[in-house]
Amino acid sequence: MKTSPLAGKPAQAATLVNVPRLVTAYYGNQPDPSVPGQRVAFGTSGHRGSAFENSFNEWHVLAISQAICEYRRQRHIDGPLFLGIDTHALSEPAYASALEVLAANGVDVMLAEHDEYTPTPVISHAILTYNRGRDTGLADGIVITPSHNPPDSGGFKYNPPNGGPADKDVTDWIEARANAILENGLKGVKRIPLEQARRAATTHRHDFINAYVSDLDSVLDMDAIRGAGINMGVDPLGGAGVHYWGAIAERYGLNLTIVNEVDDPAFRFMTLDWDGRVRMDPSSPYAMQGLIGLKDRFDIAFACDTDHDRHGIVTRTAGLLQPNHYLSVAIHYLFQHRPNWSKQAAVGKTVVSSQMIDRVAAKLGCRLYEVPVGFKWFVEGLYEGSLGFGGEESAGASFVRRDGSVWTTDKDGMVPALLSAEIAARMGRDPGELYRELTREAGNPVYDRVEAPATAEQKQQLARLSPQQVRSAELAGEPIQTILTRAPGNDAPIGGLKVIAASGWFAARPSGTENLYKIYAESFRDENHLHRIQAEAQAIVSDALTASSQQA
Repeated sequence: MKTSPLAGKPAQAATLVNVPRLVTAYYGNQPDPSVPGQRVAFGTSGHRGSAFENSFNEWHVLAISQAICEYRRQRHIDGPLFLGIDTHALSEPAYASALEVLAANGVDVMLAEHDEYTPTPVISHAILTYNRGRDTGLADGIVITPSHNPPDSGGFKYNPPNGGPADKDVTDWIEARANAILENGLKGVKRIPLEQARRAATTHRHDFINAYVSDLDSVLDMDAIRGAGINMGVDPLGGAGVHYWGAIAERYGLNLTIVNEVDDPAFRFMTLDWDGRVRMDPSSPYAMQGLIGLKDRFDIAFACDTDHDRHGIVTRTAGLLQPNHYLSVAIHYLFQHRPNWSKQAAVGKTVVSSQMIDRVAAKLGCRLYEVPVGFKWFVEGLYEGSLGFGGEESAGASFVRRDGSVWTTDKDGMVPALLSAEIAARMGRDPGELYRELTREAGNPVYDRVEAPATAEQKQQLARLSPQQVRSAELAGEPIQTILTRAPGNDAPIGGLKVIAASGWFAARPSGTENLYKIYAESFRDENHLHRIQAEAQAIVSDALTASSQQA
């Protein structure tokens, strides 16, 4: 990926979204369902797009909302629906459109008091809390967010009664029904005016902040953090948790400074990401320049993305930790400091996450549960307690309560962030120092992700490859030990290829939105070895695609 010369620099006027034009496009434009890019399409985190590109506007939201109402009726889900939004400019209008449809369909909707923004993990927590001990009248939820994506983006995702991201069979049904509604010019959409929807007997208010914040000490040792006087800094990056952090500090008596309380849909306070765009990614050193510059003011600092389902940890000793590094430290700490967790609880990771996690799990004697990309694969394990922790290389994670019961089944950026302070309090060293200690015993890997061009046909071939179509016997001078096209943890297709040797590995997956594929690679030797793996990965994939074409 070519880095922009603007990366890490403050956003300039020319890089900011024109919010009035964006909202006008949301209401004024209509999608053409015959154009693939303008149809409803659920990825790993719901439907996303931009009103400027006719991929996320009012018609999409009305159609998806009606489809969800019909899905709920079909599945006899008749409890309350918890509705949350983040701070993106398109989230407010989408929230209004969704409420008009939900109220018209007689759905009991739970809205935040004072129209507060609501993080993704808070919706998951609310669903699970409500459903505890119930067999009927179950709750579900909608989160209106495109996560960390640029300010012109909109997003809409559905969480069923298990509290996590909806599985593919659910999203396929909703997607198909929503597109049928689009093709019929919104015929069948039930809708009432917004003010009538707000006053409907089925529209209720819920104190999301207090319900979530008051329960945090069931998942974290807040007494240890307070008792050690850990000096913390947090940057909400203008996201949905902006008013949660003050409530957390007040309730638990924490030494916590909120370094940025600005709520601005243009996100003009951000530094630009690797490609010169505004993106609220707490794992990006370019987007996190503001907090990195303050690292010496705090014992530990952290940030979360716009819907607060991702975390970024900044330490005095190491600056911004790579997500894989922090996941390794968090796993190493949690499985030794949660005595009430089940001894059979497994460590969950995705196939593109660091092999350092494998080595930490082996050291701890824990079972490893390796799944395809997407947090939905951790939902069942976190819900039933067979997983203690689930994490992704993209800085998304959640883990169970201190008693081993479920906390959230969606990613929670706030809890891993606060865990970094618990770790520092209990261990007397920050996570950056602890990761260096791990590397002395388990090795010091280097990890990176690159991209390579691919046609639409090649992307389809890559997603369907079999291990037998890989004709190489070596990777960067070592015999290939394992070739995976299905995840070892649950035998689900990984939608690509993973090749493993003794000192390194790579995984290749097609992009869902662009004509390219992504190569994730790691070496336990050095940078030169990593670069060799990356180069050979492209050759291996190209050769496998050729073999696939010849066999077709």
